[in-house]
Amino acid sequence: MTRLAIFQPDIPQNTGAMLRLAACLGVETDIIEPMGFVWDLHRLKQTVLDYYDPTQVKRHISWHEYSKFVARNQYRLILLTTKGSHAYHEFKYQPNDILIVGQESQGAPSEVHEQSFARVYIPMKPGRRSMNVVTAAAIVLSESLRQTNQLRGT
Repeated sequence: MTRLAIFQPDIPQNTGAMLRLAACLGVETDIIEPMGFVWDLHRLKQTVLDYYDPTQVKRHISWHEYSKFVARNQYRLILLTTKGSHAYHEFKYQPNDILIVGQESQGAPSEVHEQSFARVYIPMKPGRRSMNVVTAAAIVLSESLRQTNQLRGT
């Protein structure tokens, strides 16, 4: 099953919104620490609301430990980045992909780029730097789930 990974998030509201997104789409979420804020479920619930399910969220203490988790489970890391080499809608996703987003303030460091199977970008109007990480995750995650027949509806 496709997963969503958040690399060292630094804005709690965005983290909460991504947890809600993942819950609504039925996707497990990985949070790679350290975080730029104190994990406070009360504050996160302002954006997650009652969608938070601790069984669907796995926290990893470091990038090193997360890399071992990825290798052990034979996942493909697909990095969402403005420096991508594939447009997100032209990339061929697989059910064992992890879509990973970088920090809101700095993006993903070189080690994440290097260990990623692929780097995808969202085409944007010229002159725009980036969109909100939650918006980017929603766009790419939806396309990945569509391609792999993992969209769940009523």
